[in-house]
Amino acid sequence: MKNFERMTDEALALLYVGGNNRAFDELLSRTQTKLFTYIMFVVRDHDLADDIFQETFVKVITKLHEGKYTDSGKFQFWLTRIAHNVIMDWYRQQKAERIVEPTEDNDLSNLRGASVLDSFRETEMVNEQVLLDVKKLMNQLPPPQREVVYMRFYQQLSFKDIAELTGVSINTSLGRMRYALMNLRKMARENRMELALMA
Repeated sequence: MKNFERMTDEALALLYVGGNNRAFDELLSRTQTKLFTYIMFVVRDHDLADDIFQETFVKVITKLHEGKYTDSGKFQFWLTRIAHNVIMDWYRQQKAERIVEPTEDNDLSNLRGASVLDSFRETEMVNEQVLLDVKKLMNQLPPPQREVVYMRFYQQLSFKDIAELTGVSINTSLGRMRYALMNLRKMARENRMELALMA
């Protein structure tokens, strides 16, 4: 049994790439507080920071397995850079979704209470349909993937809690979520479903 406490982050990362999942668990426990604090400082929203933190580690796992990390002595910097890119991608997506193009008859005085209520109900109905579609697609996922999606999105558990409850490493939980999301997106495309909730 290796003594992980004496190993550098870089050595742990390379050991994980070599197949040692316990090395990843040690790496995660070492880096999670500092990384989450950085993300929280930038986004200032706990739920969003949690999502970005988890997305960052999904990307870290992917990049490690793709051989996109070499021991440069700067693992924490590399990790923070990935988190930064995830944050920037999120902000770009938010900006793109909020762009409204003005029209010639752009007259806000036309808004009346009934039209606003109708618009709200329409949004509500679309969101209900999206959630029903997601549930249908979830039922087609392999059981381990379906389980992690349910625990994360419906029970709102952290990946650490999911790993403990299912008796697997955090890495395995993150991997299952990654594959579940890839499968859901693929099925949505094949079925021509739009899975984005309306605001």
